[in-house]
Amino acid sequence: MYDPTVARLTYRALLGRRRALILGALPLLLVVISVAVRALTGADDQTASDVLGGFALATMVPIIGVIAGTGAIGPEIDDGSVVYLLSKPLKRPTIIFTKLIVAIAVTMVFSAVPTLIAGLILNGNGQQIAVAYTVAALVSSIAYSALFLLLGTVSRHAVVFGLVYALVWEALFGSLVPGARTLSVQQWSLAVAHKMAGGDLVTSEVGLPTATVLLVAVTVLATWYAGQKLRSLTLAGEE
Repeated sequence: MYDPTVARLTYRALLGRRRALILGALPLLLVVISVAVRALTGADDQTASDVLGGFALATMVPIIGVIAGTGAIGPEIDDGSVVYLLSKPLKRPTIIFTKLIVAIAVTMVFSAVPTLIAGLILNGNGQQIAVAYTVAALVSSIAYSALFLLLGTVSRHAVVFGLVYALVWEALFGSLVPGARTLSVQQWSLAVAHKMAGGDLVTSEVGLPTATVLLVAVTVLATWYAGQKLRSLTLAGEE
């Protein structure tokens, strides 16, 4: 289910100089903000939770997920180079699964690691805030990568749709419309963070059992459907 050659090519595409600069911009901004907030307010658990929840988890993680998830396959479909990949004796689900693993790894490195660093800067992991949000970033990285990889497979405008979901649905509707919060990867990952942190600093609109089921279901279904779409893309090309 995992092909090293496909993985190497995908890593090279995602971590090229231009894309790496984009991927690194938000994590760097998070660390800078955290340093400034700590210098101005000192170590405060509520402030740490607000920064990590409001910027890291709500904005940085989904945007990085968009870049990594859609970038893992979208450009190859857009420029037609995916034909060369599909001509190899590789199963289509293997291609998708390999690209998903790469997208998850890149998203985790560029989101979970800076989240942990920022949390340690903000309050030294008081009340497990830093670790809780780091785990939330890890968990959401998996679901976001699967969702946005699927978008990259089915649409030439995957980046636009991904950003709309990340910035409009997750950040705007997710904070204003109660029903939308139930269908939010951010809220599902916050349920995991709430379990780890305890107390009232980290809250979620979704219970942990429901969040776990939805995270697994979305990841599995998105990955499976992306494989099906890639298979039909091959058939269309052969016809």
